[in-house]
Amino acid sequence: MPWQSTQRFAKITARKARLITDMIKGYKATYALELLEFTHQRGARLVEKVLRTAMANADEQGRVDLDDLVVSGAWVNEGPTMKRWHPKDRGRAHPILKRTSHITVAVDVE
Repeated sequence: MPWQSTQRFAKITARKARLITDMIKGYKATYALELLEFTHQRGARLVEKVLRTAMANADEQGRVDLDDLVVSGAWVNEGPTMKRWHPKDRGRAHPILKRTSHITVAVDVE
């Protein structure tokens, strides 16, 4: 039975977060945490929190050893986009798109 955790409305674009989630798919959860710890991208902190929560969900029942958990799935969906406007010269305005995403990580026993 896979356990999963989701962070919704994360303030990062889905494209940037997918680079991180694709990096940890299929690895043991403890090794994936080490990978995320030494990755110098801001999205790694967000994915690390979601992975730790998914591991805690699995550990809550007490029947699972954390060393046996594997990242069975990790995906990122686009969230809503906040639209803002930046004033420019001669009365013009340029759009600013502040994108969000929904990060989901699933762990399962090997």
